[in-house]
Amino acid sequence: MFAISRSSALLVSRAAFRRSFAAVQAADKHTLVLVRHGESTWNLENVFTGWYDCPLSEKGHGEAQDGGKLIAAEGIKADIAYTSLLKRAIRTLWHVLEQTDRMWIPVNKCWELNERHYGALQGLDKQETVDKYGKDQVLVWRRSYDVPPPPVDKSSPHHPANDERYSGREWPEEFTESLATTLERVVPFYESEIVPKLKAGSTVLIAAHGNSLRALVKHLDSIDESTIAELNIPTGTPLVYELDENLKPIPQPNAIAPLQGRYLGDQDAIRQRIEGVKNQTK
Repeated sequence: MFAISRSSALLVSRAAFRRSFAAVQAADKHTLVLVRHGESTWNLENVFTGWYDCPLSEKGHGEAQDGGKLIAAEGIKADIAYTSLLKRAIRTLWHVLEQTDRMWIPVNKCWELNERHYGALQGLDKQETVDKYGKDQVLVWRRSYDVPPPPVDKSSPHHPANDERYSGREWPEEFTESLATTLERVVPFYESEIVPKLKAGSTVLIAAHGNSLRALVKHLDSIDESTIAELNIPTGTPLVYELDENLKPIPQPNAIAPLQGRYLGDQDAIRQRIEGVKNQTK
């Protein structure tokens, strides 16, 4: 009888240890969810958008709603959300929060999460730009890491100095951005504003843009400059990162390299959407 009791006690002790260890692991794991906005009207028209404040297309509304449903089905509950100052990202966030029943959580709108500013390319048809300047030159402007498009000056309506939402800041006379300069605003914002929330145990949701999210995942996944130039993030598709106690990504099953986070949804369909982004200036 003594041997049976001792064995039972040992099993109970081991089970308690495993539960305790699992609890510690869970406490050390931090969840970050990234969502690129749904298709916008200028995405649909194949126009360089940048900071131009176009709305979601009808398809884009559906993509954002579907993304929210995927997050809800996964059981992920955001505690705080961040988005840009552009309505396509804000509206996407609203859809996601509505579908996940989290519309009550704090939301922060920040210009640092805006899309990359495309300078003088904003408002131009992508294919017509290819026809005019050549595929190689447009590919450099669109996909190189540190070569920006031609800038706009303050006479242009696309210059941020002419938009009231960016008032109170000093802007250069001529303005444009590369992915490198986009990263220079996204990553410090992430480190100063979002990292403390993650460390405090909050699940964080970010609804932003193709290039601001490319800048962030370059930082998270330590992606080199040549590889990030080829990376495309599809619209409306949640990308979930589980981060360890040092806020380094924990590689996820079904992650699509070079990312270590995982997209939610049909993986074949996601790969097709990634390819669709890539083909916009073919």
